[in-house]
Amino acid sequence: MEERRKQDLTAEADGIIEGRNAVIEALRAGETIDKIYLQKGETDKTLGHIASKARAAGVVVVEADRRKLDAMSRTHAHQGVIALAAVRQYVSVDALLDRAAAKGEPPLLVICDEISDPHNLGAILRTAECAGAHGLIIPKRRSAGLTAIVEKTSAGAVSYLPVARVPNLPALLKELKQEGLWVFGTAADGDTLLYDADLKGPAVIVIGSEGDGMGRLVSETCDFKVSIPMKGRMSSLNASAAAAVLLYEAVRQRRRE
Repeated sequence: MEERRKQDLTAEADGIIEGRNAVIEALRAGETIDKIYLQKGETDKTLGHIASKARAAGVVVVEADRRKLDAMSRTHAHQGVIALAAVRQYVSVDALLDRAAAKGEPPLLVICDEISDPHNLGAILRTAECAGAHGLIIPKRRSAGLTAIVEKTSAGAVSYLPVARVPNLPALLKELKQEGLWVFGTAADGDTLLYDADLKGPAVIVIGSEGDGMGRLVSETCDFKVSIPMKGRMSSLNASAAAAVLLYEAVRQRRRE
């Protein structure tokens, strides 16, 4: 019994909410939840109620097979449902732009396009905060969220850098361009060398996933596709390292003499 209680506490500390009653109560309490995983093929009325309540609250609901849920579970008593709670509230994109305006600085935003590894997202978040970015934006689907793992990897930066979450990155990029921001996407075959990119003005830096890079529609919306010089045998940096290189090039260009 004591061991089971320890497992429950560990799961809660990791932002993992398991079991039907626990997830229902989290939704009822208005907790910020990134995703809810429901066991595929289950027709139980309680799970259907959870799915309906979650979707009504704007929570992403994902169907997963039993093996995935078993692998995610810390208590081994998930009852066909696991929720991932966010450690911080998300903000609006306007709040990020307002933050830049309040500081009297041209906006510097970071967009993570389908960065599903929470360790990568946490590392990018930490670098963005250190580099003075005004905010980070992630898509609602196919992305890690502000989970406990992201918080830990960010070394607490999630407490200082606001994060927005949006349903459609290409549409958002078009809106930001209309607001006067220039969009710089990272791409191994980019036609703009890192050191030729002008990052002094209002800028959005887009970091794609390690496996596939930026999505096609996101890539097509970029004003510039920026390549980082590779002098060794490896063809690319990982996502968090690429973000660091671009962000600190922006810091260098924006420094005040």
